[in-house]
Amino acid sequence: MQAAGFSAPRLTALTNVMQGYVERGEVAGVVSLVWRRGEIGYLEPLGWRDEAAQLPMERDTLFRIASMTKPVTSVAILMLIEEDRLALDTPVSLWLPELSGLRVLRDPAGPLDDTDPLKAPITVLDLLTHRAGFAYHFTATGPLADAYAATFNGFEAHGDTSAWLSRIAQLPLIFQPGSRWHYGIATDVLGVLIERVSGMSLGDFFRTRIFEPLGMRDTAFWVPEAQLPRLATAYSVDPATGRRVIEDHSSSSRWANPDRFQSGGGGLVSTAQDYLQFARLLLGRGRVDTMRLLSHRSVDLMRSNFLTPDQRRVPAFGRLIWAGQGFGLGLSVVDDPAQQLSLGYRSIGSFGWPGAYGTSWFADPVENLIGLMLIQRRSMDAFPMSVDFERRVYDAIDD
Repeated sequence: MQAAGFSAPRLTALTNVMQGYVERGEVAGVVSLVWRRGEIGYLEPLGWRDEAAQLPMERDTLFRIASMTKPVTSVAILMLIEEDRLALDTPVSLWLPELSGLRVLRDPAGPLDDTDPLKAPITVLDLLTHRAGFAYHFTATGPLADAYAATFNGFEAHGDTSAWLSRIAQLPLIFQPGSRWHYGIATDVLGVLIERVSGMSLGDFFRTRIFEPLGMRDTAFWVPEAQLPRLATAYSVDPATGRRVIEDHSSSSRWANPDRFQSGGGGLVSTAQDYLQFARLLLGRGRVDTMRLLSHRSVDLMRSNFLTPDQRRVPAFGRLIWAGQGFGLGLSVVDDPAQQLSLGYRSIGSFGWPGAYGTSWFADPVENLIGLMLIQRRSMDAFPMSVDFERRVYDAIDD
């Protein structure tokens, strides 16, 4: 038995499974990390961060972590709540008056002018739990999907979050606030809320209040030009051929732009070891080593299910995902592992949230375990690599 209570031969099996995805060309490369009981038991870079240039994955390779940004935004909001500057039931229009005139579509796929008034104001809790009625272009249908896509065009290169919010405020909600879970831009709205309440840019708040205290030196909304070679190339999957195609190269100037839009819902770049520190914060109920950033209560709320039984019966992303897990404040939380086997092997109380480029992580309080698997492969179809990773991690526990 090796460090952290893992079987060395079974970790070799994990490596072989991950290497298989590289050799079959399903991913260019991967960095996998497993932490347990206070130490890193496994950290393995495989394949290429830049396949064309044959530059290998390394332990400190930078990844676009997309929606793994969302739990960071949740932590920032809870910091402000602990300072009595917000509350979970605060109507967000108090700080974001642009949202005071929102209306709701009568038919989610219908015309944008066929709407009803709000029955209740959007609260901080609605945003944290994705029950505010917002969508993304890929989770909306009909005219609203096109309107979301058009609204986001042109905002990548600059950080005028107030102008962005004003455009969002012109679109109707897809459902009444609080009525159901629907994945969308709610966490980006929270990012604007953090800026308004704190008087700081979202990036500065993250850096000074979360990243620097945790020693997360490589996590930010942009990459200094000298560090761009460390950024892995991102791929999407051509639906016609099933092949990977380059979507975003590491030399892309947009990642070197410090003024780019600071998306609280999906804009961060990070490394495996940096994000491990953040995951440890949540597994440690607000504390890493001697550094406490949140109270037990706040983190316990993040790790609690807020969805009603009826809301959990509604499919998301085209499938029923809430049978064995609920949703907390920016995190999914396993509460019935027997209903969760198709998604992974996590213990009761385990939590996490993945990213659109295939990045994923989970923390398991029963095993005192954190797993991180970072790739750069964007696809709307289910991809089994993260489930294979989790299965082999659990198989390797040997104590």
